[in-house]
Amino acid sequence: MPESTASSPLKALELGGKAALARALAALERTPEGAETLALLDAAYAAPRAQVLGLTGPPGVGKSTLSGRLVAAFRNRGERVGVIAVDPSSRRSGGALLGDRMRLLTNPEDDGVFVRSMAARDRLGGLADITVAAMVLMRALFDKVLIETVGVGQSETDVAMAADTVVFCVQPASGDSLQFMKAGIVEIPDVAVVTKADLGKAAQRALADLKGALSLTAPRGPQGWPVAALAVSASRGDGLDELVALLDRRAAWLAEHDRLHLARQAQAETWVVEALKARFGRSGLARAARQEMALAPPPGESPFARIADLAAVLDP
Repeated sequence: MPESTASSPLKALELGGKAALARALAALERTPEGAETLALLDAAYAAPRAQVLGLTGPPGVGKSTLSGRLVAAFRNRGERVGVIAVDPSSRRSGGALLGDRMRLLTNPEDDGVFVRSMAARDRLGGLADITVAAMVLMRALFDKVLIETVGVGQSETDVAMAADTVVFCVQPASGDSLQFMKAGIVEIPDVAVVTKADLGKAAQRALADLKGALSLTAPRGPQGWPVAALAVSASRGDGLDELVALLDRRAAWLAEHDRLHLARQAQAETWVVEALKARFGRSGLARAARQEMALAPPPGESPFARIADLAAVLDP
């Protein structure tokens, strides 16, 4: 007899392995508002399991190499890891231009690792709505989910809407640290990492610049997370243990005082607003306000169901 619980579609995915998940993600892209898709997303949203890490930073900074190292570190602890690699979009097909993910080295025979390449679509380097949905699905199936952004445009802002912890990567001797300070990106990350620490003095200078920039930011509330900066050499593994330990401390901090639940609830409200804005524009949001339609899903309710309900009312 089939399970009658809300988790049964997720259980089928777990039993089906990588092939079943790949099919589910393909169906999600084909019919994002289909009844089966919404039922699966509702079940996944109600059963979050993974810590979601967002890795962002300029192209060429070494995000994929660092992602591969983090995947290996988590797998050594027996954790299952899902990776969403956001790539530029093809103007012709809309697909991901770097979909082969040659930059991310993982063992294809390891059933505990799943890598999915997704296109940024029409957002310049940002996260398409489908990426958020894929994250929610994978969040219910893995212990860790890594979102690696393309590193331009909306990457830094958008990944903060999807990840529990944002890791911003800076390359030594590239001017990235100055851009970090000037562009206001300093307000986004929870962890700042200088990559290629084996470059020596250049890496030390970049780390000093980052720490200086972070010291000038206002605390995020009376009990805000103290944003940390550290240097890592993914190629040699230097500093990787310290980074993993820092991510563990961040996860423990989020688990206290209901911080993680409140942060995810705020994210869900943002997803609803952004999805309706993309579909109906600001005029649609204004129309919803005039009709006194509550955009934020009630605590515990799936934002995907909320989006579908609101869209049904706003559709002419």
